[in-house]
Amino acid sequence: MTSGAASLTLEARNRSGPDLREAPMQIRKLKLCHPPNVRSARATWLLHELVDDGFDLETTASPDAGRHSDLVLDANPDAPVLEIVTEDGASTRMNVSGAMVVLLADAFPERGLAPPPGPFSHGRADYLQMIHFCGTTIDMMLWQIRIEETVLADGGSDDWAGGRYRRTFSGAVEPQLMWRLEDGGYACGRRFSAADCMLGHGVLSARAQGLCTAPAFTEYVDRLSQRQAFASAFAGLADVQMRRDAPVVEPFTA
Repeated sequence: MTSGAASLTLEARNRSGPDLREAPMQIRKLKLCHPPNVRSARATWLLHELVDDGFDLETTASPDAGRHSDLVLDANPDAPVLEIVTEDGASTRMNVSGAMVVLLADAFPERGLAPPPGPFSHGRADYLQMIHFCGTTIDMMLWQIRIEETVLADGGSDDWAGGRYRRTFSGAVEPQLMWRLEDGGYACGRRFSAADCMLGHGVLSARAQGLCTAPAFTEYVDRLSQRQAFASAFAGLADVQMRRDAPVVEPFTA
């Protein structure tokens, strides 16, 4: 897959660090390996927004590392992997969904899903803040709620911790998100952006745990679900599923 606008500096995997003087290269191929119901679904969604079906997708049945291909095992045994191959045959691999979203949106500026990285703009600052807020604060809180209330529900859970994160999410996070959605309809204003791939997935995860039930969130999910890329990314999944997968449980019960 090649795009004339998909030009960005990539670090080859076998280098000790990034060369800030490296010449931009064209992306030749994109491949994402992941289970369909984890946070890297954000990257799947964004890839469909950017290149339709012009990327390789390897799905696995569960987050169990033993079911991943050699590509995933080589890069990170416990996480999804995005592989980016440039025109010279070099490749780089990423396994953090927020980083994938930022890089991919910047790599295809003609799609208009991210404010340009330079020069400085208030829109870019707000956009990055939302992406990282979703990938850190929101993810952490929802993960803690899931661990305490779902994964460890049969024993070993800390009801106080789970309840604290639930109360904080509903009392502090939801009002911030509602203000944004009621004001503009999307994560960063009146237009869909790559930040909505982060926030939209977070809202779906929250709703699966009984959070984000206000009309503003329902209307937001309805808007997102009308996008073809959303439908392609989440085909077959009515919602983000909260499951008690053994590979997730073991680190908390050993």
